[in-house]
Amino acid sequence: MMAAIPPTTSCGADREAITDAPNPVGLDGIEFIEYATAKPQALGQVLENMGFKLVARHRSREVLLYRQGAINIIVNAHASGTTLGDKPVINAIALRVRDAAAAYRRALDRGAWSVPARVEVMELNIPAVHGVGTSRIYFVDRHKVFSIYDVDFTPIPGVDQHPPATAGLHFFGVVQYIGNDRTEDWTEFYRELFGFTDLPPEQRFGILPKGRILRSPCPASSRFYIQLIEPEASVLDVDDDEGLHRIGLGSADVLATVAALSRQGVEFVESASVHTDVRGALTKTLQGGVSFEIVHNVQESAA
Repeated sequence: MMAAIPPTTSCGADREAITDAPNPVGLDGIEFIEYATAKPQALGQVLENMGFKLVARHRSREVLLYRQGAINIIVNAHASGTTLGDKPVINAIALRVRDAAAAYRRALDRGAWSVPARVEVMELNIPAVHGVGTSRIYFVDRHKVFSIYDVDFTPIPGVDQHPPATAGLHFFGVVQYIGNDRTEDWTEFYRELFGFTDLPPEQRFGILPKGRILRSPCPASSRFYIQLIEPEASVLDVDDDEGLHRIGLGSADVLATVAALSRQGVEFVESASVHTDVRGALTKTLQGGVSFEIVHNVQESAA
């Protein structure tokens, strides 16, 4: 059965030139992760403590671009007919792909639900499908010499547009909370649409071992992971609470990264069950729901 937004699935012929290879859509990492919030300045302070710099503003919307190294975080405070809450939520993830239009059509053929575009003057039309909860998955193929930010954003004068990453931080992945007995549904979703595979238990990362980890088919230099976590067995069904929960950032030296971030005011969870060590660390939750997981990961250079 083909994957779609679980639990609904549908079959469809793959009419594109993209084949069922190990990396069927030419996935090449995460372009950006987007938060939605009614308090962008408060979230911005959290991001700045994490080493991000505000580098650009959207040309026509209340949307900000924060960056460090190759990590792009967008803060969206543009309501556009929806009610934004004070608590920031991860409402979108943009995936770098070989051909955005082909990847989008292939996803629809395999049962994904399209997201209608609301493109204004002088804006790019970035194709997207529905992800977990109310989130979106964007497909981006402009991420090298000419990027999506060159069209939609205005750089802040005098600000370095490519600030270095704190202690070599890079995108490692995202943690997704799912409902009871939904692991197989979501595994199928990411496998069929993008070619994700299960990470063997003996290869697990970090300090939070719950759930299932899915490995993207990206090259080693841009590989990322999705961790699916169901509720504890004693918790009643929480399907309505499915969503992207936190961002994972990779670090070649977790202890050095934690020390650098601590000097910038970031606090980490230190308890009997979760504490900083060479494998990883977890920041304390701020703004009602924002946390970052630091994971030991040596990112290989692009060939």
